Amino acid sequence: MSRKTPRVLIARPMPADVVERAETLFDVEHRASNLPMSAAEMRSALALYDGIMPSLGDRFSNEIFAEFGRPRCRVLANFGVGVDHIDIEAARNHGVTVTNTPGAVTDATADIAMTLILMSARRAGEGERLVRSGQWQGWHPTQMLGLHVTGKTVGIIGMGRIGQAIARRCHFGFGMEVLYANRSEKAMDFPARQVSLEELARQSDFIVLAVPGGPETMYLVGSDFLSGMQAHAHLINISRGNVVDESALIDALRENRIGGAGLDVYEFEPEVPEALRQLDNVTLLPHLGTAALEVRTGMGMMALDNLQAFFAGERPPNAL
Repeated sequence: MSRKTPRVLIARPMPADVVERAETLFDVEHRASNLPMSAAEMRSALALYDGIMPSLGDRFSNEIFAEFGRPRCRVLANFGVGVDHIDIEAARNHGVTVTNTPGAVTDATADIAMTLILMSARRAGEGERLVRSGQWQGWHPTQMLGLHVTGKTVGIIGMGRIGQAIARRCHFGFGMEVLYANRSEKAMDFPARQVSLEELARQSDFIVLAVPGGPETMYLVGSDFLSGMQAHAHLINISRGNVVDESALIDALRENRIGGAGLDVYEFEPEVPEALRQLDNVTLLPHLGTAALEVRTGMGMMALDNLQAFFAGERPPNAL
Protein backbone atom coordinates (compact mmCIF):
# COMPACT_ATOMS: atom_id res chain seq x y z
CA MET A 1 0.00 0.00 0.00
CA SER A 2 1.27 3.45 -0.87
CA ARG A 3 2.88 5.45 1.91
CA LYS A 4 0.54 8.31 0.97
CA THR A 5 -2.49 6.28 1.96
CA PRO A 6 -3.73 7.69 5.28
CA ARG A 7 -3.25 5.42 8.26
CA VAL A 8 -6.48 5.19 10.27
CA LEU A 9 -7.40 3.54 13.57
CA ILE A 10 -10.97 2.32 14.01
CA ALA A 11 -11.47 2.16 17.77
CA ARG A 12 -14.29 -0.43 17.93
CA PRO A 13 -15.35 -3.50 15.96
CA MET A 14 -17.64 -2.31 13.14
CA PRO A 15 -20.34 -3.80 10.89
CA ALA A 16 -18.91 -5.79 7.99
CA ASP A 17 -19.83 -3.27 5.28
CA VAL A 18 -18.05 -0.49 7.17
CA VAL A 19 -14.93 -2.63 7.58
CA GLU A 20 -14.92 -3.55 3.88
CA ARG A 21 -15.22 0.05 2.71
CA ALA A 22 -12.66 1.35 5.22
CA GLU A 23 -10.08 -1.12 3.93
CA THR A 24 -10.55 0.12 0.36
CA LEU A 25 -9.94 3.72 1.42
CA PHE A 26 -7.22 3.66 4.07
CA ASP A 27 -4.41 1.73 5.68
CA VAL A 28 -6.64 0.59 8.53
CA GLU A 29 -5.97 -0.91 11.92
CA HIS A 30 -9.02 -2.29 13.71
CA ARG A 31 -8.96 -2.23 17.49
CA ALA A 32 -10.53 -5.50 18.70
CA SER A 33 -11.82 -4.32 22.09
CA ASN A 34 -15.29 -2.88 22.74
CA LEU A 35 -14.03 -1.14 25.89
CA PRO A 36 -13.16 2.56 25.83
CA MET A 37 -9.60 3.44 24.88
CA SER A 38 -7.22 4.00 27.77
CA ALA A 39 -5.28 7.25 28.12
CA ALA A 40 -2.14 5.47 26.92
CA GLU A 41 -3.96 4.09 23.87
CA MET A 42 -5.33 7.53 22.96
CA ARG A 43 -1.94 9.19 23.24
CA SER A 44 -0.33 6.42 21.20
CA ALA A 45 -3.05 6.65 18.55
CA LEU A 46 -2.61 10.42 18.21
CA ALA A 47 1.08 9.83 17.55
CA LEU A 48 0.80 6.85 15.19
CA TYR A 49 -2.24 7.45 12.97
CA ASP A 50 -3.33 10.13 10.51
CA GLY A 51 -6.97 9.71 11.56
CA ILE A 52 -8.96 7.99 14.27
CA MET A 53 -12.58 6.83 14.38
CA PRO A 54 -13.31 7.03 18.13
CA SER A 55 -16.61 6.41 19.87
CA LEU A 56 -18.48 6.99 23.11
CA GLY A 57 -16.18 6.59 26.11
CA ASP A 58 -12.95 7.48 24.30
CA ARG A 59 -12.24 10.60 26.32
CA PHE A 60 -9.95 12.77 24.24
CA SER A 61 -9.54 15.43 26.91
CA ASN A 62 -7.32 18.48 27.04
CA GLU A 63 -4.88 16.42 29.12
CA ILE A 64 -4.59 13.85 26.34
CA PHE A 65 -3.89 16.51 23.70
CA ALA A 66 -1.48 18.38 26.01
CA GLU A 67 1.18 15.74 25.35
CA PHE A 68 1.54 17.10 21.82
CA GLY A 69 2.19 20.29 19.92
CA ARG A 70 0.76 18.98 16.66
CA PRO A 71 0.06 15.23 16.76
CA ARG A 72 0.33 13.10 13.64
CA CYS A 73 -3.42 12.55 13.85
CA ARG A 74 -5.26 15.36 12.09
CA VAL A 75 -8.87 14.19 12.33
CA LEU A 76 -11.13 12.47 14.86
CA ALA A 77 -14.14 11.13 12.95
CA ASN A 78 -16.42 10.33 15.87
CA PHE A 79 -18.73 7.34 15.48
CA GLY A 80 -21.86 8.92 16.95
CA VAL A 81 -23.56 12.27 17.18
CA GLY A 82 -22.62 13.09 20.80
CA VAL A 83 -19.10 14.45 21.23
CA ASP A 84 -19.08 15.40 24.91
CA HIS A 85 -16.23 12.88 25.36
CA ILE A 86 -14.00 14.96 23.07
CA ASP A 87 -12.60 18.36 24.04
CA ILE A 88 -13.27 20.02 20.69
CA GLU A 89 -11.49 23.26 21.57
CA ALA A 90 -8.38 21.39 22.70
CA ALA A 91 -8.46 19.33 19.50
CA ARG A 92 -8.74 22.48 17.39
CA ASN A 93 -5.87 24.10 19.28
CA HIS A 94 -3.69 21.12 18.38
CA GLY A 95 -4.65 21.11 14.71
CA VAL A 96 -7.14 18.23 14.92
CA THR A 97 -10.52 18.38 13.16
CA VAL A 98 -13.48 16.69 14.88
CA THR A 99 -16.53 15.34 13.03
CA ASN A 100 -19.66 13.42 14.03
CA THR A 101 -22.57 11.49 12.49
CA PRO A 102 -25.76 13.50 13.16
CA GLY A 103 -28.34 12.48 10.58
CA ALA A 104 -27.80 8.73 10.85
CA VAL A 105 -28.94 8.48 14.48
CA THR A 106 -32.11 10.60 14.54
CA ASP A 107 -34.92 8.16 13.80
CA ALA A 108 -33.41 5.22 15.69
CA THR A 109 -32.93 7.29 18.84
CA ALA A 110 -36.45 8.71 18.58
CA ASP A 111 -37.78 5.15 18.25
CA ILE A 112 -36.04 4.15 21.48
CA ALA A 113 -37.61 7.15 23.23
CA MET A 114 -41.03 5.89 22.17
CA THR A 115 -40.11 2.38 23.29
CA LEU A 116 -39.26 3.69 26.74
CA ILE A 117 -42.39 5.85 26.96
CA LEU A 118 -44.57 2.83 26.23
CA MET A 119 -42.59 0.39 28.38
CA SER A 120 -42.54 2.72 31.37
CA ALA A 121 -46.19 3.79 31.10
CA ARG A 122 -47.54 0.28 30.55
CA ARG A 123 -45.14 -1.45 33.00
CA ALA A 124 -43.83 -3.70 30.24
CA GLY A 125 -40.50 -4.53 31.90
CA GLU A 126 -42.24 -5.43 35.14
CA GLY A 127 -44.78 -7.52 33.26
CA GLU A 128 -42.10 -9.36 31.30
CA ARG A 129 -40.30 -10.23 34.54
CA LEU A 130 -43.57 -11.52 36.00
CA VAL A 131 -44.15 -13.87 33.06
CA ARG A 132 -40.56 -15.13 33.15
CA SER A 133 -40.83 -15.80 36.90
CA GLY A 134 -43.60 -18.34 36.30
CA GLN A 135 -45.80 -16.61 38.88
CA TRP A 136 -48.31 -14.97 36.54
CA GLN A 137 -51.78 -16.19 37.51
CA GLY A 138 -53.66 -14.97 34.45
CA TRP A 139 -55.57 -11.90 33.30
CA HIS A 140 -57.83 -9.92 35.63
CA PRO A 141 -59.40 -6.43 35.45
CA THR A 142 -57.06 -4.67 37.89
CA GLN A 143 -53.78 -6.38 37.03
CA MET A 144 -50.72 -4.16 36.51
CA LEU A 145 -52.65 -1.02 35.68
CA GLY A 146 -50.40 1.54 34.03
CA LEU A 147 -50.79 4.95 32.42
CA HIS A 148 -52.58 5.34 29.06
CA VAL A 149 -50.30 7.11 26.55
CA THR A 150 -52.63 8.27 23.79
CA GLY A 151 -53.82 11.85 24.19
CA LYS A 152 -51.46 12.73 27.02
CA THR A 153 -49.01 15.67 27.19
CA VAL A 154 -45.35 15.14 26.40
CA GLY A 155 -42.70 17.63 27.41
CA ILE A 156 -39.46 17.45 25.43
CA ILE A 157 -36.30 19.08 26.73
CA GLY A 158 -34.06 19.80 23.75
CA MET A 159 -35.73 20.36 20.38
CA GLY A 160 -32.99 19.51 17.94
CA ARG A 161 -33.26 16.81 15.27
CA ILE A 162 -33.95 14.02 17.75
CA GLY A 163 -36.31 16.05 19.93
CA GLN A 164 -38.37 17.02 16.90
CA ALA A 165 -38.48 13.41 15.67
CA ILE A 166 -39.80 12.33 19.09
CA ALA A 167 -42.35 15.14 19.11
CA ARG A 168 -43.56 14.19 15.64
CA ARG A 169 -44.09 10.57 16.72
CA CYS A 170 -45.92 11.65 19.85
CA HIS A 171 -48.22 14.10 18.05
CA PHE A 172 -49.01 12.22 14.85
CA GLY A 173 -48.82 8.68 16.26
CA PHE A 174 -50.39 9.13 19.69
CA GLY A 175 -52.35 12.39 19.48
CA MET A 176 -50.28 13.93 22.26
CA GLU A 177 -50.01 17.61 23.10
CA VAL A 178 -46.38 18.70 22.73
CA LEU A 179 -44.58 21.10 25.06
CA TYR A 180 -40.88 21.79 24.75
CA ALA A 181 -38.06 23.62 26.49
CA ASN A 182 -35.30 24.86 24.22
CA ARG A 183 -32.96 27.83 23.91
CA SER A 184 -34.84 29.10 20.87
CA GLU A 185 -38.32 28.73 19.48
CA LYS A 186 -38.73 26.17 16.70
CA ALA A 187 -41.00 26.32 13.67
CA MET A 188 -42.56 22.89 13.11
CA ASP A 189 -45.24 21.30 10.98
CA PHE A 190 -47.35 20.35 14.01
CA PRO A 191 -48.59 22.18 17.13
CA ALA A 192 -45.94 22.52 19.83
CA ARG A 193 -45.61 25.13 22.56
CA GLN A 194 -42.36 26.44 24.02
CA VAL A 195 -42.44 26.73 27.83
CA SER A 196 -40.05 27.09 30.74
CA LEU A 197 -38.53 24.03 32.39
CA GLU A 198 -40.70 24.65 35.45
CA GLU A 199 -43.91 24.79 33.44
CA LEU A 200 -42.90 21.75 31.43
CA ALA A 201 -42.37 19.78 34.65
CA ARG A 202 -45.75 20.85 36.02
CA GLN A 203 -47.83 20.12 32.93
CA SER A 204 -46.28 17.04 31.31
CA ASP A 205 -47.39 13.44 31.70
CA PHE A 206 -44.17 12.31 30.02
CA ILE A 207 -40.87 14.19 29.99
CA VAL A 208 -38.22 13.23 27.45
CA LEU A 209 -34.62 14.43 27.67
CA ALA A 210 -33.07 14.98 24.25
CA VAL A 211 -30.30 17.50 24.99
CA PRO A 212 -26.57 17.15 24.21
CA GLY A 213 -24.26 16.11 26.99
CA GLY A 214 -21.63 18.40 28.48
CA PRO A 215 -21.12 20.87 31.35
CA GLU A 216 -24.11 23.04 30.36
CA THR A 217 -26.61 20.20 30.74
CA MET A 218 -25.06 18.26 33.62
CA TYR A 219 -27.72 17.63 36.32
CA LEU A 220 -30.27 19.61 34.35
CA VAL A 221 -32.78 17.30 36.02
CA GLY A 222 -32.20 17.17 39.76
CA SER A 223 -34.26 17.07 42.93
CA ASP A 224 -35.93 20.46 42.30
CA PHE A 225 -37.07 19.50 38.81
CA LEU A 226 -38.27 16.07 39.95
CA SER A 227 -40.23 17.67 42.79
CA GLY A 228 -42.03 19.83 40.23
CA MET A 229 -43.26 16.84 38.21
CA GLN A 230 -46.75 15.41 38.51
CA ALA A 231 -47.02 12.33 40.73
CA HIS A 232 -48.07 10.12 37.81
CA ALA A 233 -45.54 11.49 35.30
CA HIS A 234 -42.72 9.49 33.72
CA LEU A 235 -39.17 10.68 32.99
CA ILE A 236 -37.45 9.33 29.85
CA ASN A 237 -33.72 9.82 29.19
CA ILE A 238 -32.17 9.02 25.82
CA SER A 239 -29.58 11.83 25.92
CA ARG A 240 -26.62 11.43 28.30
CA GLY A 241 -26.66 9.88 31.76
CA ASN A 242 -25.28 12.86 33.65
CA VAL A 243 -28.11 15.11 32.45
CA VAL A 244 -29.97 13.49 35.37
CA ASP A 245 -28.82 13.48 38.98
CA GLU A 246 -29.11 9.72 39.37
CA SER A 247 -29.24 9.72 43.17
CA ALA A 248 -32.09 12.26 43.14
CA LEU A 249 -33.96 10.13 40.60
CA ILE A 250 -33.53 7.02 42.74
CA ASP A 251 -34.99 8.87 45.73
CA ALA A 252 -37.97 10.09 43.69
CA LEU A 253 -38.67 6.58 42.38
CA ARG A 254 -38.25 4.91 45.78
CA GLU A 255 -40.68 7.35 47.36
CA ASN A 256 -43.13 7.09 44.42
CA ARG A 257 -43.00 10.86 43.93
CA ILE A 258 -43.11 10.29 40.15
CA GLY A 259 -44.87 7.57 38.19
CA GLY A 260 -41.79 5.97 36.70
CA ALA A 261 -38.75 6.37 34.50
CA GLY A 262 -37.29 4.88 31.33
CA LEU A 263 -33.52 5.08 30.91
CA ASP A 264 -31.23 4.17 28.04
CA VAL A 265 -28.22 6.01 29.49
CA TYR A 266 -26.66 6.30 32.95
CA GLU A 267 -24.59 8.77 34.93
CA PHE A 268 -21.61 6.42 35.35
CA GLU A 269 -22.25 4.17 32.36
CA PRO A 270 -21.83 1.20 32.14
CA GLU A 271 -22.22 1.10 35.93
CA VAL A 272 -25.87 1.07 36.97
CA PRO A 273 -26.50 1.43 40.73
CA GLU A 274 -27.97 -1.61 42.43
CA ALA A 275 -30.58 0.68 44.00
CA LEU A 276 -31.79 1.56 40.50
CA ARG A 277 -31.71 -2.06 39.32
CA GLN A 278 -33.88 -3.15 42.24
CA LEU A 279 -36.72 -0.75 41.46
CA ASP A 280 -39.73 -2.00 39.52
CA ASN A 281 -40.91 1.47 38.47
CA VAL A 282 -37.97 2.09 36.15
CA THR A 283 -37.26 0.55 32.75
CA LEU A 284 -33.55 0.03 32.06
CA LEU A 285 -32.05 -0.47 28.60
CA PRO A 286 -28.33 -0.95 27.76
CA HIS A 287 -27.84 2.16 25.59
CA LEU A 288 -29.78 0.75 22.64
CA GLY A 289 -30.49 4.13 21.02
CA THR A 290 -28.87 3.36 17.65
CA ALA A 291 -28.55 -0.42 17.99
CA ALA A 292 -29.88 -1.52 14.61
CA LEU A 293 -27.56 -2.96 11.95
CA GLU A 294 -28.55 -0.56 9.19
CA VAL A 295 -28.25 2.41 11.56
CA ARG A 296 -24.82 1.48 12.87
CA THR A 297 -23.72 0.77 9.30
CA GLY A 298 -25.00 4.20 8.27
CA MET A 299 -23.10 5.82 11.13
CA GLY A 300 -19.90 4.07 10.09
CA MET A 301 -20.35 5.11 6.47
CA MET A 302 -20.92 8.72 7.54
CA ALA A 303 -17.73 8.64 9.64
CA LEU A 304 -15.86 7.26 6.62
CA ASP A 305 -17.35 10.03 4.43
CA ASN A 306 -15.91 12.54 6.88
CA LEU A 307 -12.49 10.89 6.81
CA GLN A 308 -12.49 10.56 3.02
CA ALA A 309 -13.38 14.23 2.54
CA PHE A 310 -10.77 15.37 5.05
CA PHE A 311 -7.94 13.45 3.41
CA ALA A 312 -9.07 14.68 -0.01
CA GLY A 313 -8.45 18.22 1.22
CA GLU A 314 -12.15 19.04 1.47
CA ARG A 315 -14.18 20.21 4.44
CA PRO A 316 -15.81 17.11 5.99
CA PRO A 317 -19.61 17.23 5.70
CA ASN A 318 -20.03 16.96 9.48
CA ALA A 319 -17.08 18.97 10.76
CA LEU A 320 -17.68 20.60 14.14
